[in-house]
Amino acid sequence: MTPSPPALTVLGSTNMDLVVYVAKAPAGGETVSGRSFSTVPGGKGANQAIAAARAGADVTMIGAVGTDAFGAQLRSALAHSGVGTDSLRTAEGPSGTAHIVVDDDGGNSIVVIPGANGTVTALAPGDETVISQAHALLLQLELPLSAVTEGAQAARRHGVRTILTPAPATPIPPELLAATDLLVPNEHEAAALTGLHDPLLAARALLDHVPAVVVTLGAAGSAYVSRDSPSPLFVPAVPATPVDTTAAGDTFVGALAVALAEGRSLREALPWASTAAALSVQRPGASTSMPYRQEIDAR
Repeated sequence: MTPSPPALTVLGSTNMDLVVYVAKAPAGGETVSGRSFSTVPGGKGANQAIAAARAGADVTMIGAVGTDAFGAQLRSALAHSGVGTDSLRTAEGPSGTAHIVVDDDGGNSIVVIPGANGTVTALAPGDETVISQAHALLLQLELPLSAVTEGAQAARRHGVRTILTPAPATPIPPELLAATDLLVPNEHEAAALTGLHDPLLAARALLDHVPAVVVTLGAAGSAYVSRDSPSPLFVPAVPATPVDTTAAGDTFVGALAVALAEGRSLREALPWASTAAALSVQRPGASTSMPYRQEIDAR
């Protein structure tokens, strides 16, 4: 008998990504010609939800879209990837947008306009019930911190694992850190949170606030430390030639959450998540680049 897929809830942002591709990103005051333009469903919350759903989880999204055309497109894109949208609110006004420049090296720079995401300042009736039924709650920092903190505390009340991606980097309230089980910053976010530019030193410093940390290191892989096991576990990245690194971190977190919810150890879960991220960077776009479970397993 096939086991049921793990249940995950994502409390986070939903944006329409407005993406331009250029040979080289413009410097300040410079104008360059772009090669192409596309609109792609994104937002760190929606990205993690879609990544987790494609990796095999039963995912519910809590957040908000606007009453504009993007809102309907974003809701449809989530549903098409198998993400439950019953807890996705509709707020009067525009949806969130992210304005992304991708260069020929696969690097990107991003400006995010919150739109409807900014209206999610607290949990709505029924949200805590949805959280309580999940194996894990995935959180990021593109919603107001009051809602993120309330969500984490609700998960803690019900014994649900909380996985927090501290992006965009911003000071995190102590009460949110106190309700976080696993913190997953990239090396730049870890440095911003601690003032330490050595990723391993930063990760160990963060153990003063959370019980476990995974620092993602881009092409260098990832490192895991915990209060129970302070000796680092390093996992190399899966070799890949990047086309577009947008949402690689979200793909990693979504896949990691699925693997952990299935009961795999970090030693098994991290390479599997790294494989998902490596597949995603070889394709353009955010949610559109995310692999399905059979692709991850085959790789």
